[in-house]
Amino acid sequence: MNDGQYLVEVSNLRKRFNVRREQAATLKRVVTRLFRPYPHEALWALEGVSLSVKRGEIVGLIGVNGSGKSTLLRVIAGIYVPTEGDVVVNGQVGALFELETGFSLELSGMDNIFLSGSLMGYSRTQITEALPRVAEMVELEEFLQVPVKAYSSGMKFRLGFGIAMAFDPEVLLVDEVMAAADEAFQRKAYRRLREFRDSGSGVMLVSHEMDAVRSHCDRVIWLADGKIRAEGSTDEVLDAYLSEIGPEAGNNSNINSGR
Repeated sequence: MNDGQYLVEVSNLRKRFNVRREQAATLKRVVTRLFRPYPHEALWALEGVSLSVKRGEIVGLIGVNGSGKSTLLRVIAGIYVPTEGDVVVNGQVGALFELETGFSLELSGMDNIFLSGSLMGYSRTQITEALPRVAEMVELEEFLQVPVKAYSSGMKFRLGFGIAMAFDPEVLLVDEVMAAADEAFQRKAYRRLREFRDSGSGVMLVSHEMDAVRSHCDRVIWLADGKIRAEGSTDEVLDAYLSEIGPEAGNNSNINSGR
């Protein structure tokens, strides 16, 4: 039973996608498929994953591409429905995924703040009250009336991060977007994540920047082929991971301002 300590509880989670396998189109195949559906293959992105996230911790998720990290975050966020197993999230969730996810590129940054806040369930009054916090975080005041389609990747990250943090969610899910920002803003963002953790909230951070994971995560979960390969202290799991994939793969970040 959850005594309030855990913000996220995942039990025996399995997630299947049905992938359609197609060959190059020919007239015969086109006619045939009018009467018979394309064959599908089951792809298990997650298989038997169980984990928990406590209040007041930053949990790093590592693994090679295709290991299930992004799928796991999207199941926790409620974007994907589990095929099997249970996911319990105790509190409001904030998510920072692909930089353009949730943005209407034709709208201004300001309009996107109101749009994103509305989609998160907040009233116009609540969003208006949060605007100073967003503006302080993103440092884009002179661009908030500009369409987001004109933003650089770093500017989109700033806007998304500011929106995600403005409403103080109890759980923040971050999927491999920190690298889009310049080093100064990365430092500010990681500092904000630590403040967020210290306030009793929880963070799940997907990253291929091993130096950043080592500096900022309280513990680490290593996913491989949709399963948990290892879970434990940051240094122990990272050292095991890097010994397998090669240390050069983890030297992508120099943001080392302490855990």
